[in-house]
Amino acid sequence: MIFKVYYQESKVEVPVRENTKTFYLKAESVRDVYSKIADRGYNIEYIQEIKGAYLEYEQQNEDFKVLEI
Repeated sequence: MIFKVYYQESKVEVPVRENTKTFYLKAESVRDVYSKIADRGYNIEYIQEIKGAYLEYEQQNEDFKVLEI
């Protein structure tokens, strides 16, 4: 499954919506996503599984790259 992760780069700073970044990750579940990125120090805002038409839409973006950690 492919997940879209919304995050802030630092846990110690106050989250600001304009600073939210995203990346895509291949994982088995949301719990698996958390375990794969636990050591990165990100402030995770939301993790969303993407599939179907939404995945096709996201794949059209030139910045679409799936991380395999």
